[in-house]
Amino acid sequence: MHHQQPIISNPPPIISKMISSLSSLFLLTTTALLLTTAPAPTSAGWIDPDTPACARTVVPLPVVPNRPPPKDDSRKKNNSTDSSSSKKRRRNRPPTDTPTFYPTIEPSALPSLAPSTATASPTAPQRVYDLVFSDEFNVPHRTFHDGHDPRWTALEKNDYTNDAQHYYSGDNAYTDTEGNLVIKSEASDTTIVGFNDVQYKKERVTKHFKSAMLQSWNKFCFTGGVMEAEMALPGKHDVGGLWPAFWLLGNLARHTYVGSSEHVWPWSSSVCTEKSKTAQLISACDRVEHFGLHKGVGRGAPEIDIFEVQAGSIKANTGNFLKMPVGQPFMSSSYQVAPGRLPRPGEGWWPAPGQWYNNLTGGMNTSVNIVFYGTYNHFRDDTNPAEQDYWSDAISYNRQLNSSHFGNFHKYRMEWEVPDEVGTKENNFTKTYGYIRWFLDDEFVLEVKGEGLNSSGTGAEISSEPMYMLLNTAISSQWGFPSKCPDMCPCKTYNCRGGFQETCGFSEGFCNMLQTPVEYKVNWVRVYQDKNDPKQKVGCSTPERPTRKFIEAHEKKYMQAGDEHPLKKIQNGGGPCTMSPSANNNTNNTNSTLPKFCGGPTRGVCQPKSPSTCKCLDGWTGPHCTNPMGYDDILWDPPETLADLGFRGPSLKLVSGGVVFLGLLVVGLFVAPMVFRQRRRATVGYVPVRGAVAPEYERKVGI
Repeated sequence: MHHQQPIISNPPPIISKMISSLSSLFLLTTTALLLTTAPAPTSAGWIDPDTPACARTVVPLPVVPNRPPPKDDSRKKNNSTDSSSSKKRRRNRPPTDTPTFYPTIEPSALPSLAPSTATASPTAPQRVYDLVFSDEFNVPHRTFHDGHDPRWTALEKNDYTNDAQHYYSGDNAYTDTEGNLVIKSEASDTTIVGFNDVQYKKERVTKHFKSAMLQSWNKFCFTGGVMEAEMALPGKHDVGGLWPAFWLLGNLARHTYVGSSEHVWPWSSSVCTEKSKTAQLISACDRVEHFGLHKGVGRGAPEIDIFEVQAGSIKANTGNFLKMPVGQPFMSSSYQVAPGRLPRPGEGWWPAPGQWYNNLTGGMNTSVNIVFYGTYNHFRDDTNPAEQDYWSDAISYNRQLNSSHFGNFHKYRMEWEVPDEVGTKENNFTKTYGYIRWFLDDEFVLEVKGEGLNSSGTGAEISSEPMYMLLNTAISSQWGFPSKCPDMCPCKTYNCRGGFQETCGFSEGFCNMLQTPVEYKVNWVRVYQDKNDPKQKVGCSTPERPTRKFIEAHEKKYMQAGDEHPLKKIQNGGGPCTMSPSANNNTNNTNSTLPKFCGGPTRGVCQPKSPSTCKCLDGWTGPHCTNPMGYDDILWDPPETLADLGFRGPSLKLVSGGVVFLGLLVVGLFVAPMVFRQRRRATVGYVPVRGAVAPEYERKVGI
């Protein structure tokens, strides 16, 4: 015979909710404790999974300055158009800042393959740089509109800077089916009604060219390290007018957003002077901390141009390059910095002694860029131009290119060593000034040493700012167009589809070249850092050089009319897709620039609903799941908390202990009495089983 045991009913709903809430609280506390004890990640979360293993580390390249070639008697005999004695006299001259037969102002005294003083000692341990960022661009149909990609933002914006003739369109940046990023430039009209940042007025304007610019602004930035990219330049080597570039800019300025650059670009100085006090927006003279910036630390947005390429048919020692041994086509590698120095050379003239920087070393086929030494910066709203205007310098060398660099892939590289005020044990804690080095196909192009900036007396220095990457092709009447307008040509409007007055100002062959779009292609971009160097960091707002609070406080300077914020949140899936297998899984689908698939079977799936949309798998994002995820492993400057406002709460261990105590108190005071009362109600009328008499109905049915 089975005896019925007392039945305990379920607790009331209020008790269930209380128990559930306590469980969640305990779970959150445990998770927080685990996070505080977890080891910090060792590699940045910006690495593209498609990056090959052989590209995960690099080492510094040697600095091999330009050297006079060995004497060649046969060349003398066979060259009847040049005076051998004249050439001999030039070779025997002592080093001088005036132009020499060889494209460098600092030739070594003797031909030698020995490393220069800028190269590490052969006995020093080999320095190794580890990959911290990569983008292989292997997934086709990837788009870069604002909110599509964690790494890059393709501008959708008119460009008012540098006499730009183009409109930047997000549709002109995408990945092709061959694993390349494509920046397409074309003759196509765009009419814009907007605010002219340069003229300070609202206007309606039609731009007759479209191109694209990608920025990693406020997404991926780095301070110090090595950056490499493999690229094929657009257009033709002998037709001027395109301005392809690959460069870095300090995160405090967002290019084409002119208001963010005023008195910020390209400052890199932490010395308080009369000029910096009035001309530098954030100067070392500031003694009050605002927006998380450190007092006494000058800030700005210096510029490092890995290259700006100018095509054309003007050869060395002719035309604009009459006094230069490098002509078109060339790549200009430069460090643009403020404050600039005075006195300074006149454009087109070689520097006189003391007019330009020391510690510059050029490689083979290079020359000091005497055509452009920098910019005079004046802004309309300034009330005291004499004190607020300033010069900025372009410390620049041109490197000769040829037809093979256009349409074919070559590797471009920049090495950036950050200054160190205190030094390291290895150098007996001696202050170092840093350097920037440029290479083309692993051949040395230029070195700018911080010692040269320091000795200039301006206070300028090698950048310590977190800097972001830019890739673009501009079309500007300042770059590669005829320097003088042809006769009867107004050179006011440039339109390949217009009449004579709108086409006469172009370089010969430019409009014919753009009868079909031209493409600037990027195979990959990679950034490396020395994990043993604490100065080298990934992040757009670092402890030494924070930017987040300043940008948030001046948000309007970094966005255009109609924007809610400077950057949109990254869209994760949701793009329209087609349910057919050929569309969903075929990564070579070229039916449309907007993919009908969801990145392929390993990246996303097309959800069977109406309308069908993409759902991204782990590691992928963007509307069509074509964009690899990216993030900073270490968030140096997280979003604002109560602590940022001055509130200092108890420690996490104290909080967790308090949560446990509070939980036990709640159980003791409320939950236990309720359960006890419920148990009493459930057992009313029952007696112990032993000796109990079964109820009448149980005896009748024989239970």
